[in-house]
Amino acid sequence: MEKITTYFQEAYEELMHKVTWPTWSELQDSAVVVLITSLIISLIVLGIDITFKEGTQQLYKLIIG
Repeated sequence: MEKITTYFQEAYEELMHKVTWPTWSELQDSAVVVLITSLIISLIVLGIDITFKEGTQQLYKLIIG
């Protein structure tokens, strides 16, 4: 039981005194970067999806007639 207590005490000490937490403005900046990146990637995936859809439709039209 002593090992578990020591583990939690050391984990608490590390989280409170050794970890550097980002500021609120740094978190907001990171959130904006993630949002913009997600939007760009989703637009790329949308473009690829539309391209493949149109490509396969044209291919079927050529094959089937």
